[in-house]
Amino acid sequence: MRIGELASHAGITTKALRYYEERGLLEAPRRTNGYREYDESHLRVVQEIQTLREVGFALEDTRPFVECLRAGNEDGDACPDSVAVYRRKIAEVEAYLRQLTVVRDELRAKLDAAAHRRTRGES
Repeated sequence: MRIGELASHAGITTKALRYYEERGLLEAPRRTNGYREYDESHLRVVQEIQTLREVGFALEDTRPFVECLRAGNEDGDACPDSVAVYRRKIAEVEAYLRQLTVVRDELRAKLDAAAHRRTRGES
């Protein structure tokens, strides 16, 4: 299939596909007329990238998953490098959650103090 068809099947733009190609995540052979030729394996790679991006992965973080698919695995997370990215991403999320918990607790304390002052008639 050509780039427009792949974009349509994947639900993204041809510009995004060209960007993936530029970043080395999508490789497509070219026909003699210069057009890129994509197949179902390319669609699977694009779907993997999209799925990971939807849950917060940076584009570069998708590389081990793409490489895992290119190696012939049915799933992009079947390889140790992909699992390592999952672990790193989970650690990042957990650190962010800890930070948010601190912020939430500080805001609750401020709200409680404000409510206490208000009920006592203080401003």
